[in-house]
Amino acid sequence: MCGILAIFNIKGTYIEVRTLAYDLSKRQRHRGPDRSRIIIIEAGPNTYHILAHERLNIVDLSDRGRQPFQLVDDQNIYYMQNGELYNYWSIKPEFEKKYKFSSNSDSEIVGMLYKEYGPNDFWNHMDGMHSTILLDMNNKTYYAGRDHIGIIPLYYGYNKDGALFLSSELKGIHDQVVEVRQFPPGHYIDQTNEIKKWYNPIWHNFDHIPTEEINFQEMRDKFIDVVRREVKGDAPFGLFISGGVDSSIVAGIVAKLIKNGEIDLSKRGMRKVHSFCIGLEGSPDLHFARKVAEYHGFEHHSFTYTVEEGLDYIPEVIYHTETFNNTTIRASTPMYMMCRRIKALGIKICLTGEGSDELFGGYLYFHKAPNRVEFHQELIRKLNDLHKYDLLRANKACLAWGIETRPPFMNKSWIEYVMSIDPKYKMINAFQPQIEKYILRKAFEDLENPFVPQEILWRQKEQFSDGVGYSWRDGIIERANQLISDQQFSQASTTYPLSTPRDKEQYWFRQVYSTAFPSDSAALTVPYGKSIACSTEKALEWDEAFKKNTDESGRAVLSIHNDALKEILQEEDKITDESIKVQDHFQL
Repeated sequence: MCGILAIFNIKGTYIEVRTLAYDLSKRQRHRGPDRSRIIIIEAGPNTYHILAHERLNIVDLSDRGRQPFQLVDDQNIYYMQNGELYNYWSIKPEFEKKYKFSSNSDSEIVGMLYKEYGPNDFWNHMDGMHSTILLDMNNKTYYAGRDHIGIIPLYYGYNKDGALFLSSELKGIHDQVVEVRQFPPGHYIDQTNEIKKWYNPIWHNFDHIPTEEINFQEMRDKFIDVVRREVKGDAPFGLFISGGVDSSIVAGIVAKLIKNGEIDLSKRGMRKVHSFCIGLEGSPDLHFARKVAEYHGFEHHSFTYTVEEGLDYIPEVIYHTETFNNTTIRASTPMYMMCRRIKALGIKICLTGEGSDELFGGYLYFHKAPNRVEFHQELIRKLNDLHKYDLLRANKACLAWGIETRPPFMNKSWIEYVMSIDPKYKMINAFQPQIEKYILRKAFEDLENPFVPQEILWRQKEQFSDGVGYSWRDGIIERANQLISDQQFSQASTTYPLSTPRDKEQYWFRQVYSTAFPSDSAALTVPYGKSIACSTEKALEWDEAFKKNTDESGRAVLSIHNDALKEILQEEDKITDESIKVQDHFQL
């Protein structure tokens, strides 16, 4: 994982251009703290192309893995990538017969894929998470694109002279361009400035409702293979474990791969796998995550924080995540704080459970889905928007400290497989017990050699911003009410006519965001629709009660969440101060 910056057809002297490249690339050095490289290529009289890369050493830790690369067999082709290509190890042996490699970096193969398949098709041969930029001076063309689902961020815009700017983060270019925009996932752009779609799966079609039967063993085997490929690398890795089913399944697979010798920890400088969780003292996530880690014998780190500490971090979290969306900030803050502490341990890669809820309908509001068609179409909407929410959070909150996150549930082939299953099997009432993500849980139920302890496997959904501790959300709202006066809020539509804050929490976040990113175009990169428990706005039509209580917290779906809460309190060995607060909250 890295930070990339590219500018095509920028005017100025060589010194001016190089100084600008350095200054802009430095803004995102937190993404790649290990090394930097800038390449300036002359494009015409006083006109240049810039490729700048901030490197986080993950694959091939030597200097040979530094980017941007020049293709060994054609020095006129320059390219760089932010991300990881998981099919590199399987396709490299065949490519070595035809091309020369200068490193063991997975990103070096990008130029060879371009030569092999051409500018329109080589995107389909990269299996992984990436933002990719390539310059071919043979025919004076350039290309920039983003992975299938938007795991890796990319922003773009044009300055007043028409130069194209691209950057991993908004902060790299927002003040250099007339309008800054998020680059759409599954698309690429070339020198014609036309954005073209390269990813066209059948699940993008809202009118196509899949009818494939469920095969639990096949599902298990396919996901194990995904994790097997995505855990590869040269740097030490860890696991984010929330105590929920998704991250626990990933952890269980990793534990089995180690046990059967498929992962050699010693080659990555590790004795044990480190696992991590964060929460307020006595929070649900800390309790269940510890159980998962102890079950597998991981070196577990339970980090705690206070509400006051979390509130102090919010302004810098907004700056790094580049959003003012409520639920994203609520969840990003503890993750950001956790990654600061993980960095001190020398861990650079962590596997996560992001994306499973969008594939299987794991959020509590899916209990109200009226039929299989609307259920499936909501999944499509959620997946298409995920790069604005959880994927953005997991990438930016962690890369702020140089930690790469890998979400196996967002693997391209896995998404296509799961989205081919008849949605009737994903609905909450499809099986007994009636619980979200039943088919995923059932696929990994192994009573003889469990991947996940039974109590975790069948634990109900807990959103990250709730699972870290229920008083976290309440503390944010209280602080916002202290910071934002009634008079200020009454002028919200005048102060922020675009994406006007609907409550004081939103106003506070927007106020901080606008200090760093003041333009209207920057504000438009942030999602603004109404939501309940992380739904899209369209799903509010499922229940009249949803329209009256539009909050992103899982607690907004009160009756469903109360049942889950009772299970949590019964499970605790003793009722902590935090859980007493939870009981009091629901007796209101």
